[in-house]
Amino acid sequence: MISASLVKELRETTGAGMLDCKKALEANNGDIQASIDWLREKGISKAAKKADRVAAEGIAAILVENNEAVILEVNSETDFVAKNEEFQSLVKTILEIILKSNVSTVEEALNLPSEEGTINDLIISKTAKIGEKLSLRRFAKVSKTDSESFGEYLHMGGKIAVLTIVDNASADVAKEVAMHAAAMRPIYVKSTNVPTDVLEKEKEIMREQLLNEGKQADKIEMILQGKVKKYYEEVCLENQIFVKAEDKETVGQYVANNGGSIVNMVRFEVGEGIEKKEENFAEEVAKQINNI
Repeated sequence: MISASLVKELRETTGAGMLDCKKALEANNGDIQASIDWLREKGISKAAKKADRVAAEGIAAILVENNEAVILEVNSETDFVAKNEEFQSLVKTILEIILKSNVSTVEEALNLPSEEGTINDLIISKTAKIGEKLSLRRFAKVSKTDSESFGEYLHMGGKIAVLTIVDNASADVAKEVAMHAAAMRPIYVKSTNVPTDVLEKEKEIMREQLLNEGKQADKIEMILQGKVKKYYEEVCLENQIFVKAEDKETVGQYVANNGGSIVNMVRFEVGEGIEKKEENFAEEVAKQINNI
């Protein structure tokens, strides 16, 4: 009988999935070192060596079922792997598991049960098999009411994913809003969603700019009102000019003209905010030649 503590020890040593560790120990009568060798021979323990690599490619995806939806980003090291059928199947599996759960953090999601033990075990197993570092970076699980509609949009095969919710408007309207958000990169849904400290910082920068331009101090607050309005038009979905509008209709007005209002938006762009490793191909080739 293989103990849970032995499985845990082998897993921590090799980075392999729980089920793979159990199989290795069973095949080697509980001998840790022999099990490590067994996993290495199978190419499974190599997943642990990829932990320090940068995974900035991948897929953002959405799954909707009735009044529940999940949007997530799963990363790989290269775009080539992101297009791999096995990687895409992994993303679909993670979506399905999270949708049926009530988790709210990545850590909680990684501990959800999967066919390999947990989602984390599944990712480790696929990392070993595919040969690149894979990771669940982020997700959002959102709900709607019966009077609300989801809007889904994937751009460039999942490079950008947007999920929107509108109230008292159709799914077609919600999708139009999602497509707009994919193109125009709003940060907030409404102006009231802009944090006070963020807005005050922007105002401080605007004041300095106006002073440097030689504007009179007593006129600055009045000019500032127009600049804040312009800022909202840049960063708030509701205040942005709708990309399909022939006039100056905002996204909020577009939805209102279709009988509804914007409730929520989640926008994931693959790799945003991740510092990608810059590699010099010529230097890499020279390094390999010198090591021969």
